[in-house]
Amino acid sequence: MDVDVVVIGAGPAGLAAALNLARQQRSVALLDSNRPRHAATLQSHGFVTRDGVSPLELRTLGRDEVLRYPTVAYERTLVRQVVAVDDGFAVQAEQAGSRAESETRAAAVLIATGLSETLPASHHVRPWYGTSLHSCMDCDGYDKRGQALALIGETDDLVDRAMVIRRHTDDLAVFTNGSDAVDAAGEERLAAHGVALVRTPIAAIEGDRDGMRAIVLEDGARSERTGGFVRPWWHPQLEFAEPLGLETDEDGLVVVDRAQRASVEGVYAAGDITPGFRQLAVAAGAGTIAASVINRDLIARDR
Repeated sequence: MDVDVVVIGAGPAGLAAALNLARQQRSVALLDSNRPRHAATLQSHGFVTRDGVSPLELRTLGRDEVLRYPTVAYERTLVRQVVAVDDGFAVQAEQAGSRAESETRAAAVLIATGLSETLPASHHVRPWYGTSLHSCMDCDGYDKRGQALALIGETDDLVDRAMVIRRHTDDLAVFTNGSDAVDAAGEERLAAHGVALVRTPIAAIEGDRDGMRAIVLEDGARSERTGGFVRPWWHPQLEFAEPLGLETDEDGLVVVDRAQRASVEGVYAAGDITPGFRQLAVAAGAGTIAASVINRDLIARDR
């Protein structure tokens, strides 16, 4: 199959790009593995007209909208490799289960694969992730207002994150799960704002059908918490793009300019796979920008 653009990833960034490319009468192959990072999340927030909708429903609505355009083809598949060829790119993919292989050639490629994540204290956190515990403070902080909250993480940005969360509660505790993520200056800052710091490793998270109730520590102490936030480690999903030699930052994210162009001509990136804020509306906006730029760049190439 030959198309103008291959869009890899059908989250908010990829769907917004595919929609706007279709409206420019561009042929688009939308390839997606259907493995969204927030599959466990019941509600998404902050997206105008869709505040509170489930991420699954948001993706389904977006995909249905895009596929109303005859120039868009959708394939549930796992992209294995993108290589440069004459006047474009060859995108090689494999369907899950059947392992059937396909190759799509395109003049341009948009990478919108998002991220995968690893949770701290994963064994204890996972049962509550997406319901009582969340990763996006900007998305879910409002709905936790006034509660006894936890921030669980092992990274050096916990203090800054705690300052955002404390706008929603006067009862916040930061749990570093035995790590040295918070230094003395950070501890002092937390204390100055009434935020507790707990360094002892987590032994369990208790709760019932109504939600999380407490965090139990390895020393036997018990902290009553009804919800909160987790700081995951995020991992770019870019193995398929290694043949392109894209420029990435220290976190492995694709470096793009203000027009969403990557370092290789004809390759673009949008959404969580690029540096910046990780919110639905931001990702969709970046995908929209990318679509406009791709269309203009193709016109400049007489495509």
